[in-house]
Formats: sequence, C-alpha cells, structure tokens
Amino acid sequence: MLVAADKFKGSLTAVQVAERVSAGLRRVVPDVEVEALPVADGGDGTVDAAVAAGFERREVRVAGPLGDEVTAAFALRGDTAVVEMAEASGLQRLPAGVFAPLTASTYGSGELLRAALDAGVRTIVFGVGGSATTDGGAGMLSALGARFLDADGEPVPPGGGGLAQVARADLSGLDPRLGSVDLVLASDVDNPLTGPKGAPAVYGPQKGASPDDVAALDAALSRYVEVLEATLGSRAAEYAGSPGAGAAGGIGYGALLLGARFRAGIEVMLDVLGFAPALERAQLVITGEGSLDQQTLHGKAPAGVATAARAAGKEVVAVCGRLALPPEALGRAGIRRAYPLTDAEPDVARCIAEAGPLLERVAERIGRDFLT
Repeated sequence: MLVAADKFKGSLTAVQVAERVSAGLRRVVPDVEVEALPVADGGDGTVDAAVAAGFERREVRVAGPLGDEVTAAFALRGDTAVVEMAEASGLQRLPAGVFAPLTASTYGSGELLRAALDAGVRTIVFGVGGSATTDGGAGMLSALGARFLDADGEPVPPGGGGLAQVARADLSGLDPRLGSVDLVLASDVDNPLTGPKGAPAVYGPQKGASPDDVAALDAALSRYVEVLEATLGSRAAEYAGSPGAGAAGGIGYGALLLGARFRAGIEVMLDVLGFAPALERAQLVITGEGSLDQQTLHGKAPAGVATAARAAGKEVVAVCGRLALPPEALGRAGIRRAYPLTDAEPDVARCIAEAGPLLERVAERIGRDFLT
C-alpha cells in the first residue's frame, strides 16, 4: 500500500494524513505493509513533503510579506533544493484577518532563493502558491540584485501597487549564480500575468483586493512589463503571456525572467520525491486532499498521483474531507473510488475539527474493502 496524499488544508498536514490512513489500515490488517509518501503540488506544504521524503530542512531568517522578519525553511538534498515561496511570502505569514494586496512583497522569497544558492545547489525546484502578494515577483528580483526605480531614480515602494511608479528597471546586479542553476517553476496554475485571466483578476480577491485594487494592480503590472521590455526586449512581454506567469501573484513571471522552466507542480514534486520507485512497490495507491472537486482535476496533487498510477497499471482510491465530483469524473481521473469524511460525519465543522480520528475510520473502510 502506498499513501501518497496531499494535506487537508486547515485540518491535517500531508504527513498527518499518511499517519492516520496507515493507522486505520493497520486496525483491519495489523501486518499490512504501508509506505507513506506525502505529496504536494508546489503550494504550501511543499517543503514539508520534501523533508518527509528525506530532504534536510534548512531554516533562514527572511522578510515576510509586510517586511517583518520571519523564519522560513527550504529543503535540501545533495545539490537539489526545494524552495516554497509561501514559506516567506504566503498568506499564512500575515496576521489573522489582515490582507495587504497592494503592498505585500515577495522580497523574502528572493532571500530564500539566495539561501539555496549559498548552499551550493545546482537545481532549485521553486514551488509557488498560497501567496499573500501580487507584485509580479519584483520583490523577489530585488532581493536577488535587481533594482526598480521611479522617475526620480528612487526605489519604488514594495508590493504590486508600487509598480505603478516604476520608470526604469536595472537587472545588471542580479546574482550571477542564477545563470548556473536549473531553476524549475513548479505550479498548479497556468494563468498569464495580466488581463481577465491574470493574477490580479483571478487571485487578487482571495488576497483582499477590492475591484478598484484589482484594476490598479493590473495596470501596475502592465506598467512593470512595459518598463522591463525597454530593458530586456520583446521577451519581457512574451513571458507575461506565458503559462505560469500569473502564478502566486505573478512571482511566476519573475521566475521566468530568471530563466526558469515551467512545469506542473505535482509532476515536478513526484519526480523529486521518488514517486516512481515507490509506485513500483505498491499494489494499491491511496491519494487525496481536503476537497476533491473540479479544481482537483486541473493539476492538483491527487490528479497527478492518479495519472501516474494509472499509467503504471495500479489501482487508486482517494480520501478527502469533502467530495464534489461524480463517480464518472473520478473514473476519468483514474480514481476508482473516493472516501469522504462526510460519509462518516455529515457535520462539516466536526469533520474539520475531528479530521484525524475520522480519517482513521475511513481508512478502516478502505482496509475492509480492499485488504480483506
């Protein structure tokens, strides 16, 4: 048995999901062999998944989205680092109930990348998602040596709103070590930077942006691209329209400017975590996440796990807090059956509060259905 599930957001980490599923299975078949491989799709929880797979956790003090210092982590194994932008610049780094859609900065994410470079890595998997920011990666680039100046030659204020004032971009000071690393942009979204499907319009409201804020951020990011065109030529505009440029408030765009190659986050992470050899050893794969819904089918971890498992001829079932997909959609995704916590406890609030014990009960059902 291979348990390769993502977190249940707000309830259980991916590591805890694997522990609870394993415990439930062993209640039914005490000697069952269970291999746990917590997974993530590049968003929050990515570093934890890498550490669970054997990477070393490295902590560093960096700037949070509002400029205050926070302790963030990246994962290191050999010459590969897994860097998660949410560790430095994620919504969880904001005080409860506080949003800063115009001023939150990705500067700390750039500091995390710099720390990975200091560790001597050759490959950086840069997982992006769960951001508090919409600054197009300008803060990240600044931490790596770029300068964004206003008409008076002064640095523009932090955050996406400050980019409305940008008049000149100077990338000559970018850390030269970036040219010798393989930078992989790992994301589960393929939005462009601006426009109706861009970062401000689609994701800005989740970060507290009002309709006026969305319009201001879209205009500021468009200005940012125009100024970068003057420095870099047409590729600055091409990158802005590329898949993944709008990821995590546009930090994907900044990564593309650094020469990153965009890959679906779950595909990258399955490679990094060693999923293929674990899959070979498995008879049944259990995947899952907090909510199995339409978003799951568009690059989320359970869909990626199921796709890889189906290609290897392995059967897949899923656990989840809430199920919002019909059986035929699950089947098309390669998932034979889903086991939601709401089957055991219809009250959603109790499902969230008691997710661990409920998940063990659900795993017992899987054990009875597939192991006895």
